[in-house]
Amino acid sequence: MLIEYHSTSPNATERLAQELSLWAKPGQCILLAGDLGAGKSTFARAFIRALALNEKDFDIPSPTFSLVQTYENLRVPVAHIDLYRLNSADEVESLGLSELVSSHLLLIEWPEKMPASLSPDNLKISLSGHGENREIILHASGSWTTSLQRNALINDFVKQSSINDGVRRFLEGDASSRRYEKIVSPTKTLLLMDMPARPDGPIVRDNRTYSSIAHLAEGIGPVVAINDYLGGLGYSAPEVYDADIRSGLAFVEDLGSNVFDKMIARGVDMREPLQAAVDVLADTAIRIWPNSIPLRGGPAHQVQPYDHAAMLIEVDLLPSWYWPHMKETALQHDVKSGFTSIWQELLTKILAENPVWNLRDFHSPNLLWLPERQGLRRIGIIDSQDCVMGHPAYDLVSMLQDARVDIDFRITDGLFEYYCGLREKSGNFDAREFTRSYAILGAQRATKILGIFARLFKRDGKPAYLKHMPRVKRHLARNLSHPDLHHLKAWYDQNLPLDK
Repeated sequence: MLIEYHSTSPNATERLAQELSLWAKPGQCILLAGDLGAGKSTFARAFIRALALNEKDFDIPSPTFSLVQTYENLRVPVAHIDLYRLNSADEVESLGLSELVSSHLLLIEWPEKMPASLSPDNLKISLSGHGENREIILHASGSWTTSLQRNALINDFVKQSSINDGVRRFLEGDASSRRYEKIVSPTKTLLLMDMPARPDGPIVRDNRTYSSIAHLAEGIGPVVAINDYLGGLGYSAPEVYDADIRSGLAFVEDLGSNVFDKMIARGVDMREPLQAAVDVLADTAIRIWPNSIPLRGGPAHQVQPYDHAAMLIEVDLLPSWYWPHMKETALQHDVKSGFTSIWQELLTKILAENPVWNLRDFHSPNLLWLPERQGLRRIGIIDSQDCVMGHPAYDLVSMLQDARVDIDFRITDGLFEYYCGLREKSGNFDAREFTRSYAILGAQRATKILGIFARLFKRDGKPAYLKHMPRVKRHLARNLSHPDLHHLKAWYDQNLPLDK
């Protein structure tokens, strides 16, 4: 893929570098070609600075004499390399770049001195010109091709929107394939959600893909439909402004930075926000929820049932990913068969209450505190795309058995009792049945998450999620203490002890 830019100033070159930094990943190479004074260092410094997580004003020396200058404390580790003074392939080999590229993005000046390509994901940037003007040619291969195509689509979307003077900035992502950016203009700030329709994966069961069985969103349409409906009911789901369903792009309301997990990390007193979030869930439990809702510019969105097939394919993530992570061997057929049979029996014990919408990730990274608003609107709710019709205990499990942050069990137990008290006041509430379903769904969620975190590590190269496993196992152990889960507890005790 070939793209040509015309830069009229160093600032324009820096803006291009900042934009391209939004797509940076370890394992990529950016090859900066051009004569002395063409602007290679201007581009490299702006690219590195754009990847800084906090402090932006730090020294970025030229690697002319050091040859390799690494930057570890960036969103993506970078190695800035200058091959100008090298004269042979052996000298280049001695730098150890083939090892460095596995963990860093490589910014390489004078790439023509390289004896061979270091990565299939190359972006060659050729700079030429004099004075303020520069001609910049981008030649992409591998993942950079897809990124530049997506980047051009986003630029067109921004230019045609109500915030067409906005500047694109990186926004922290999540464990999914979605991307977010913050679009900042002199008058307002919006969030860009980049969620292209993803292709179906392989057939895994009953001639269906995993996402089909688990009822996972495969595009941005569900976000738009669910948020529109929640907003109409008075909940603080981000308002969706401009949306292009076909392209998978939307501008959504910026609800601010008071995210629960970050507040907990700062040591904020969370009693009021947590109780307000429980109020939201108690309110959702007494509503009648539709399974078909309007989608602007398209057919109605169907909210699928959180059925046994979906829950079973989710718990199967444990034998598929967590077991080999812990055991380094495949799970024996009879052991897996016993695991599945236990779950088939357990799921029949979840008695059908009036089904409600389950967002499935109603937890600290997706909840925001909005104290300037009133009542239930004080809780901002994001990450709605995988909403299904299910038992009201599930989202309470998501919140009180948080996989990402520690919340004292005395607090969560008190909030559970507070929720049950609210439900009892509304009438038609069986506390015993709810407690059993809460334990079963808690065990199901913890089992699924252990598999997901192992998969994120093994398949997606995201080891940071492993640190959360001990917390998830503690939640699982508490759920397994319920008498109705004694068979599942025995299976874990025999095959995957939770204290290891």
